[in-house]
Amino acid sequence: MSKASLQEGQVIISLPESCLLTTATVIRSSVGPYIKKWKPPVSPLLALCTFLVSEKHAGRQSLWKPYLDILPTSYTCPVCLEPEVLDLLPPPLKAKAEEQRARVQDLFASSAGFFSTLQPLFAESVDSVFSYRAFLWAWCTVNTRAVYLRAKRQECLSAEPDTCALAPFLDLLNHSPHVQVKAAFNEQTRCYEVRPASRCRKHQEVLICYGPHDNQRLLLEYGFVSSRNPHACVPVSGETLAKCLLPSADKQVHKKIAILKDHGFTGNLTFGWDGPSWRLLTALKLLCLEAECFASWKKVLLGEVISDTNEKMSLGMAQRICSDFMEETQAALRKVSDMKKGKVPLLRQLSLVEALRMEELGILQASAEILNSLLAPF
Repeated sequence: MSKASLQEGQVIISLPESCLLTTATVIRSSVGPYIKKWKPPVSPLLALCTFLVSEKHAGRQSLWKPYLDILPTSYTCPVCLEPEVLDLLPPPLKAKAEEQRARVQDLFASSAGFFSTLQPLFAESVDSVFSYRAFLWAWCTVNTRAVYLRAKRQECLSAEPDTCALAPFLDLLNHSPHVQVKAAFNEQTRCYEVRPASRCRKHQEVLICYGPHDNQRLLLEYGFVSSRNPHACVPVSGETLAKCLLPSADKQVHKKIAILKDHGFTGNLTFGWDGPSWRLLTALKLLCLEAECFASWKKVLLGEVISDTNEKMSLGMAQRICSDFMEETQAALRKVSDMKKGKVPLLRQLSLVEALRMEELGILQASAEILNSLLAPF
């Protein structure tokens, strides 16, 4: 909360370089010599995770204790969700969450040899210090709280981009999709600075924007959902489009899907608060092209109207997809409601899924109304 009114462009936080937790910090620490010796080189991400686990275990002996004490003890990113809760996520998000979990598990498993070399630093077994639970906490800390900072490459680390820095105090600022800020490292002052793009009243919470992300992205990367998010949308996968047409008597269906793939129309297809996106409707118009109009597919991708029949068919298909999505979302919400009655330990995780699903149901209902009005003239 601000103690004074803040003006547009005013520096609200200036964090000195020495306060940023970077790979340079890690290399200067007690784990640094072990990182330098290990081959093949560890990644910048693994270096940061290793440091966090080590410092967290050090407790009062750690210079970073004041910062570590304010970090969450657990996270609500999908990678941390229980399998039965993960099953309640929308299919596209569930697939991404499973990919993310596999990457984290692979990184942990492949790092066992490196962790074992750190045994001289600990009185306890290194396996108990670097448990999967401790590693997952460290990974989530970096993934949810790091700021972008392109660092000078450390020769002892792998060639992967070294762009993450933890910023104590600064990372306490909450997200709002309705504000804009400029946040970057100032090479002149050697400080990481945050400047609001709008005014902030005295005694008002100071908010920043983590980026123009939809709620599925916010949940995947940060572990929360933003209500009435203007960037919120419900994605439609290329597989969903294909299912709408198969089985089909349309002999050109495979050609149509190939055209959509070749021209990048199988991704970023969404329902939003303002209805189906232009990209989604365009993809559906091409899929609904009648045989005699197929030669006009390039005109469809350019946004031209081919015929009333094509317009009606594509809107009707969008309506069916929207209806199917609403049914699936409502079924998931019923499951969440039932589980909340008997799964008290999972209440926090279930409430998060419920918030996401409720937001998406609102978007689908808004899109359904818009589609009804668009179909009315036909």
